[in-house]
Amino acid sequence: MSEVTKAQLTHGRQRIVLAVCCMSLLIVSLDNTALNVALPSMRRELDASVAGLQWTIDAYTLVLASLLMLAGSTADRIGRRRVFTTGLVLFALGSLLCSLAPSLETLVAFRMVQAVGGSMLNPVAMSIITNTFTEPAARARAIGVWGGVVGVSMAAGPLVGGLLVESVGWRAIFWVNLPVGLVALLLTLRYVPESRAPRPRRPDPVGQVLVAALLGSLTYAIIESSVLFAGVAALALAGLLLYEPRRREPLIDLRFFRSAPFSGATVIAVCAFAALGGFLFLNTLYLQDVRGLSALHAGLFMLPMAAMTFVFAPLSGRLVGTRGPRPSLLLAGTAMAAGPLLLAAFQAETSTPLLLTGYVVFGIGFGLVNAPITNTAVSGMPRAQAGVAAAVASTSRQIGQTLGVAVAGAVLTAGMGSTAYGAGGAGHPEGFVDASGPVYWIITGCGLCVLLAGALTSGAWARRTAERTARLLEGADGLQAAARAPSS
Repeated sequence: MSEVTKAQLTHGRQRIVLAVCCMSLLIVSLDNTALNVALPSMRRELDASVAGLQWTIDAYTLVLASLLMLAGSTADRIGRRRVFTTGLVLFALGSLLCSLAPSLETLVAFRMVQAVGGSMLNPVAMSIITNTFTEPAARARAIGVWGGVVGVSMAAGPLVGGLLVESVGWRAIFWVNLPVGLVALLLTLRYVPESRAPRPRRPDPVGQVLVAALLGSLTYAIIESSVLFAGVAALALAGLLLYEPRRREPLIDLRFFRSAPFSGATVIAVCAFAALGGFLFLNTLYLQDVRGLSALHAGLFMLPMAAMTFVFAPLSGRLVGTRGPRPSLLLAGTAMAAGPLLLAAFQAETSTPLLLTGYVVFGIGFGLVNAPITNTAVSGMPRAQAGVAAAVASTSRQIGQTLGVAVAGAVLTAGMGSTAYGAGGAGHPEGFVDASGPVYWIITGCGLCVLLAGALTSGAWARRTAERTARLLEGADGLQAAARAPSS
């Protein structure tokens, strides 16, 4: 066989591996964006309250956030293809169970099964891409294509969800995952090679339990207004701060936060995705329950926001590549604050042109913010630590979305008071606009946090802190390697 033919086979296999990884990201991302449009239909059929709707979203993102780093380290240790195929099977099984759920409680439980599978897909897919595309230029293009799938899911999710809810019902949203997951599974078994990290990180079960306790109890405390669970969250946070620095290979290396770009990326990811989660949750309910739009028309109404995300995400990637993350972060923070400000200060919901303007501006901001998050997180980090830093950034995105939905629903319910939605019906939507005002101010504040954090953590001083942190981590890694080396 000629060298040219071998190269063509290699490139063809690489494209198939990239397609498989993109399919996994698509079903995980599309599932959540499409589901938002289905929330009012689910509320009516399952006789759910606003808090119940919050849990259908947050149960998924919460489990996903808790297990992302564990899934990545487990894949490095026992085999990436093995964990990836397990994730595809679990995600497909969870999707099937969700489509058959007879009640809200079972739907929430099955969403958690979905999330366990989803946690094994995205971080492991990134590791597979890195291992498959060994040339730096090809790897950069592959990661760019993989990241662009998020924009596709944002653009397609509301429309696909609306079409399915309108024509078949909300359960059909979960059916879509089954054929895509099956094709991805078969292609994985045929084309994706097995790989492991040369020096995988050690398990940290105590750290994992503390992270899950922190995220779960904090979310429950917000949604259910529980002081007890707020106390549990505080104790779990204290446990993490005391326990993790004592471990040789902690689940979360707190020294990372000495790098201003890394700390900034964490704050930006949480704030940006909290804004997105709250914005989608609120507007989905408003368009269908207050304006009386169908699920399909609500999806079409939000299409300008998704389209702007789709257009500006690749532009932001190129801007980061040529000018660094700072311009994208500043523009993103400005737009993500200006969009919800129209709804907070001017009640843009009451004017269709203003409402669509708010959607467009917010969509531009969200499209710009995603690319620089990972870039900023890994900025200046040693190559050996870049994967861990990227995993923390991914976890921060899920935490942000979880908190955004939790806070939006809690503030909305408190604002409507006695006129809050009853289970199974829209209640008194005339109070919705007034009750949603404080939520939009919170979302505006999240946008301002993105702007402020972007400005503070992307300059010369921030780069110097990243360089100092990199030297510290490299020195510590060298000492650990020497300690593990067998004595002669």
